[in-house]
Amino acid sequence: MTEPADDLAHRIAQRTLAKRGDNYANEVRCLLDAAVTVMKRSGTASRARVADIVAESGLSNDAFYRHFKSKDALVAAILEDGTARLRDYVEHQMNKETTPEGQVRRWVEGVMSQGADDVGAATRAVLWNTGSLGENSEAGPPSPSAPLASLLRAPFAELGSADPEFDANLAAHATIGILADHLYRRVAPGPRDIDRITAFCLRTAASGR
Repeated sequence: MTEPADDLAHRIAQRTLAKRGDNYANEVRCLLDAAVTVMKRSGTASRARVADIVAESGLSNDAFYRHFKSKDALVAAILEDGTARLRDYVEHQMNKETTPEGQVRRWVEGVMSQGADDVGAATRAVLWNTGSLGENSEAGPPSPSAPLASLLRAPFAELGSADPEFDANLAAHATIGILADHLYRRVAPGPRDIDRITAFCLRTAASGR
């Protein structure tokens, strides 16, 4: 039986859109990776320019502005992407533990790993490039606190927190603040830092008992 013309047209159009979507996704990933490379290379000496990012990506200005209205929009996407990757990594590490205490320590270790050596240099450069990001937005720059805090709610509840959501947010904000201090001082977090932050998080979780 011959396929109806409208169904055939729709199927071909969908195939074309799917191919275009894959191409666009590759363009976005290329731009994100290129931006991180440029920012890391420049460090805190100068902020990355769109021209530098486009040149590094091997794409065109048209490709850049097809996906991002400005460099700030790109930086916001980098922060969101990095947070999602970090959350997945931390969750994977936490799943190796069977006790809430062990899960909280793994969480701290995962978050603070962003301040270590080569990773720290890239994280610091991206954060420094936030610059004017959020100046025209009441919400301000995107924060990794909420996605990371969500991983603490279950272990905090097990540890006796009367308000796991609030306490997890408190612990996440405090830990990310300490991470930021290490990044800007260019000091990698050490075992003593991990121990003290973990102890703080466990005390926060147990405060509602």
